Amino acid sequence: MLRTIIITVSLVAATALWAHSGVKDPQVKARMDGMDVLAEQTKILGQMAKGATEFDAAKVQSALAVMADEADQVQALFEPKADDPKSEALPTIWTEWDKFAMHADDLVAAIAVADGSSAAALGQTLRGIGGACGACHKDYRQKN
Repeated sequence: MLRTIIITVSLVAATALWAHSGVKDPQVKARMDGMDVLAEQTKILGQMAKGATEFDAAKVQSALAVMADEADQVQALFEPKADDPKSEALPTIWTEWDKFAMHADDLVAAIAVADGSSAAALGQTLRGIGGACGACHKDYRQKN
């Protein structure tokens, strides 16, 4: 499961530049940039969790702090209904706002209880964070 989360986040990050080129709506661009921040930090943590890079507790705490700050902004980034042909956000976000907000709160909560004390603990933490991300993406992100 951790490997699937890491691969998914890596693919999202790898295609972000291409996907974001040509975005005209500044609100949509801000949302995409926010999601990129989360993906980048998840990738850093994932590399440590799987042993591809050396575990560094300071980098873990830094990445988790960045993720916590960004997760706190998710609802504010999506609250204004904005659209762009490049957007992957489904319009049901705004018709099911309470459910979307619940998913955003779940992400904040998953990051808040993150355990970055070891690579093994980090792997478990990423499963929780990945589950929160995946639940929201399942309901509110277009499949391309």
